[in-house]
Amino acid sequence: MQYTITLSHNRGEMGVEGRLRLVMESALTARDRVGVQDFVLLENYTSEAAFIENLRRRFKESLIYTYIGSVLVSVNPYKELEIYSKQHMERYRGVSFYEISPHIYALSDNTYRSMRTERKDQCILISGESGAGKTEASKKILLYYAVTCPAHDRMAALGDRLLQSNPVLEAFGNAKTLRNDNSSRFGKYMDVQFDFRGAPVGSHILNYLLEKSRVVHQNHGERNFHIFYQLLDGGEEDLLKRLDLERNPQNYQYLVKGNCPRVSSINDKNDWKAVMKALPIIGFTEEEVQELLNIIASVLHLGNTQFGEGEDGETHITTETQIRNLTRLLGVDGSALREALTHKKLIAKGEEMISPLNFEQAGSARDALAKAVYGRTFTWLVEKINQSLALKDEVYNSSKGSSVIGLLDIYGFEVLQHNSFEQFCINYCNEKLQQLFIELTLRSEQEEYETEGIAWETVQYFDNKIICDLIEEKHKGIISILDEECLRPGEACDISFLEKMEDTLGGHPHFITHKLANGKTRRIMSREEFRLLHYAGEVNYNVSGFLDKNNDSLYRNLKEVMCQSSNQIVRQCFRKEEVIDQKRPEMAATQFKNSLMKLMEILISKEPSYVRCIKPNDAKQPGRFDEVLVRHQVKYLGLMENLRVRRAGFAYRRRFEAFLQRYKPLCPETWPNWHGRLADGVSTLVNHLGYKPEEYKLGRSKIFIRFPKTLFTTEDALEAKKPAIALTLQTSWRGYRERAKYHRIRHAVIVIQSAWRGMKARRRAKRRRQAAELIRRFIKGFIYRHEEYCPENEYFLDHVRYSFLKKLRKNLPKSVLDKSWPTPPPSLIEASEHLRWLHMQNMMRKYCRRIQPEWRKQMEQKVVASEIFKDQKDSYPQSVGKLFLGTRLENEQINLKVIQTLGNDKVQYGVPVTKYDRRGFKARPRQLLLTSSFAVLVDRTKIKQRIDYPALRGISLSSLRDGIFVLHLPNEGQQQKGDVVLHCDHVIEAVTKFAMMSGRTNHVNISLGSIRFALARGKEGIVDFIRGSELKVAKGKRGHLLVVSQG
Repeated sequence: MQYTITLSHNRGEMGVEGRLRLVMESALTARDRVGVQDFVLLENYTSEAAFIENLRRRFKESLIYTYIGSVLVSVNPYKELEIYSKQHMERYRGVSFYEISPHIYALSDNTYRSMRTERKDQCILISGESGAGKTEASKKILLYYAVTCPAHDRMAALGDRLLQSNPVLEAFGNAKTLRNDNSSRFGKYMDVQFDFRGAPVGSHILNYLLEKSRVVHQNHGERNFHIFYQLLDGGEEDLLKRLDLERNPQNYQYLVKGNCPRVSSINDKNDWKAVMKALPIIGFTEEEVQELLNIIASVLHLGNTQFGEGEDGETHITTETQIRNLTRLLGVDGSALREALTHKKLIAKGEEMISPLNFEQAGSARDALAKAVYGRTFTWLVEKINQSLALKDEVYNSSKGSSVIGLLDIYGFEVLQHNSFEQFCINYCNEKLQQLFIELTLRSEQEEYETEGIAWETVQYFDNKIICDLIEEKHKGIISILDEECLRPGEACDISFLEKMEDTLGGHPHFITHKLANGKTRRIMSREEFRLLHYAGEVNYNVSGFLDKNNDSLYRNLKEVMCQSSNQIVRQCFRKEEVIDQKRPEMAATQFKNSLMKLMEILISKEPSYVRCIKPNDAKQPGRFDEVLVRHQVKYLGLMENLRVRRAGFAYRRRFEAFLQRYKPLCPETWPNWHGRLADGVSTLVNHLGYKPEEYKLGRSKIFIRFPKTLFTTEDALEAKKPAIALTLQTSWRGYRERAKYHRIRHAVIVIQSAWRGMKARRRAKRRRQAAELIRRFIKGFIYRHEEYCPENEYFLDHVRYSFLKKLRKNLPKSVLDKSWPTPPPSLIEASEHLRWLHMQNMMRKYCRRIQPEWRKQMEQKVVASEIFKDQKDSYPQSVGKLFLGTRLENEQINLKVIQTLGNDKVQYGVPVTKYDRRGFKARPRQLLLTSSFAVLVDRTKIKQRIDYPALRGISLSSLRDGIFVLHLPNEGQQQKGDVVLHCDHVIEAVTKFAMMSGRTNHVNISLGSIRFALARGKEGIVDFIRGSELKVAKGKRGHLLVVSQG
């Protein structure tokens, strides 16, 4: 199979508003608005105006793709279109080529399926003017394969490397031109290798004719290769310092000639980051990256290398700084490089001679070195990328296990205001591709006719072999004449080359010069030009520079210097064998011709498809259609010739099943279904439609329709029939849908009822079995309940324990004062006591955590009081429910002089007391004040007695309800007055606080009878206690103090 696509876009196809219906023929009824989707269906197919008008209509509707038979035509929209999503890819995946709207994905899928089914290598040829979208087309094809092809273990890494190779190749091989800000200045052929499963597993790139002259010269408004500007704008300061470069591109001779250092649509800094990110992914080591940047910087320094001329005419270098930089960056000998740039080495009769170069020759040698270094480095870069993309698995690396799809992204036919050697090579390449296309298109048509059993009619077409022979024929062709002139001894020049062509090719119908032209043509041709009549039109070429560009030679001594470089990349680019070999290398044109022949062999060995890219305007504006520019490209791409060849036979062909499936509603005998042979069904259908014998032919599996008008009439009839068809389909569908819905509901109800009844019965039976088993185990356990734990009683005992624990959980004591606890079964007595203790501890911890500081202090005092007085003193039970106060005396009740006398010793507790004298036991009111280290007895404004806590020997009280307590003090000293007898209404509180503050809680004595106490001078007193009706304190018989206590 063979496909030719004419593509003219960067990133889009149909816009959101102009999306096509998927079925291709469905848009035929809208042809007045959007044109036809296949140029073969044009009524006036010989009219170039009708061709361009159809292209314009579709472009206005954002329908950028159109077929020419198996050829796709697309126009660059210069805007993003929403037609490249994964959903769009799935729509085109596995669908027949003609049954869906034109798209680059349709071509990609058809090529892929042909490779899989026919097991034959395929290739897709993409061509067009600069800026027409060739590179974007190849990216879309690769993206389609990456998304839709089967996944492979290496696919992710390979796809990443393949993707990352694009910014690297664009940086080193693309440049800003007058027509395109990102123009590819080299041809690229890429093979994508697929394994037996159809998964991409490897890739390989071939590059053609890099425009090396751009390194040293650019036209006004154009730039050098992107990498130079990216390095200067995006490189780090340390890197530029190491390379001895400045950021301003105007400082470099090789970057100023185009006078266009900045481009609004290009962000060199971001592109630099993308390149630096991509290089390690592709497989470049850090050392290789450094050496590669050294080479790029050396080209800039080489351009700034200047020469001077001495008095004797000898040439010398005037910029030593540049030589030092070149020596360091290229790793060569400085003196040898200086010598090689100003002298040339000649070998005559086996002897070497050194000849000095004049000023002009030295400049040419410098430029030749710059072009050679950059061109060879680019070739090395492509080879390095190929190593990264290469298929390394030997299992797949064989012709039986793998297939290939090639992508050729090549320059389109170029006609510039000034056409030189590069345009000559580019247009020669397009002549060869056109020759291949016409040959394969006719061969494909003839094979299809023979397969279907239809007589083949000879097609008249322009055979451009005569032009190809004019250029490439041995000894007589332009390339041979150019090579001979370059090799001729003596002073050869471009004019002598032109004259020799005039002598050799003077009578050729496709070759004209100023000398051979008529008077009218002479007026528009320069004397330095020759004209070739290409298949796409006439092109004038200026011979100026042809010989120099074809020679593309580098002096031997410069090669020798480069061979000695310590830069590994330079050393790989300049082999020593090249210097040793005495054979003269092939000229540039011959090299290109030979590589083109190899490319033709590659393409002929594969089934080719074609992509031709068109740009609608030079301003890159969306929606603008420049008819003059488009007509120019249609002519130079040979689209009218393609259409004429395709329409020489039948305009429309479809397989029987597709044709019958679409148009069967138009015939009662074929609607709704045809049950006989397909050929008979199609014959019945076309007879009913009234086709005339000259309008169609029936092949073995296809119907061939000669005229588009016949197809359009059929399509219009189908469009008119659609409302009736729709009504019939709707009626049938609604009835079927409701019947199906009823059956589904009925079946669902039966299924649900059956399932529910079964589930209920199973649940009931299961519960009964479980209940019986449970009762049996419970009774058996009850019988063996007094035995040791065993299988017979384990369930019963576990149930008893479980029941007790559940009961315990609901009846746990709620406070520490609640002493209740459920009675445990015999087997859980020990565990019950342990749980009781744990629960009590837990409640106590919770209770203690909830107590506030003041309540904690209160509790501590109550606990001490309990330890002292519980079951010892009759008045203690009444004091339990009463809170101990912080003090019984406010600050206002204590005399200020007393507080001043105490100084820093603050009163912690104060209480009014009654003191009984040692002589006569006279009652005297006093205040008992407690501090942190001592206690004092105060009589109004005067401290009567101080009691140090360490000196306190003990405290004595009676067991009755009285408030008498005795403070026992030491009596050894002369100053001691004896023990102190006090009465207090809050005796429990006062004694507890006094004991705690003095640390004498263990020295409180509760007496059942009398209390003895010390008087002054070693005498002893006694306090007697008796019960009475009311409290009374008085001096009794025998000089004792008698206390009558209530109760």
